[in-house]
Amino acid sequence: MTYKHTLIKFIFSILGISLLIGCGAYSFTGADTGNAETFQVNFFQNNAPIVEPGIDRDFTLALQDLIQNQTNLSLVNSNGDLIYEGEITQFYIAPMTATSNERAAQNRLTIAINVRYFNTLNPEKDFEKKFSFYFDYDASAQLVGGVRDEALDEIFTRLTQDVFNESLTDW
Repeated sequence: MTYKHTLIKFIFSILGISLLIGCGAYSFTGADTGNAETFQVNFFQNNAPIVEPGIDRDFTLALQDLIQNQTNLSLVNSNGDLIYEGEITQFYIAPMTATSNERAAQNRLTIAINVRYFNTLNPEKDFEKKFSFYFDYDASAQLVGGVRDEALDEIFTRLTQDVFNESLTDW
């Protein structure tokens, strides 16, 4: 009986160790950085017809933060293995829904970016692509303070995740 018990413990131990080792290489983000060790995010200049001060810096930092948090790549200022660059191409507000007296009930802030991605170790993964996302808010509110912060946070979260997924996942 003790031999069987010891054998079962041994088998489960081997299975447990195999499972842990096998899962060690799995990334929950699905990121495939290949042999890359570094990345750089060049400044995303605001070329939109309406220039909202500071969003260029905020977007650039948000993209850097997302990549650092979801990969083991090191951020560099030049000669990165993976290079992100581009510009903000749109920043506009448009009325979305109307009330019964033909007034806007909601406004929509839309931000669009153009991204150029270069993988210096695997150039066939390079791309240039446009991404956009929006945030709806009450028409009686002004796009300042907390409303502005919430809108930019939601839009930048989605845009940076879309750029990350396009460049580093095979979804």
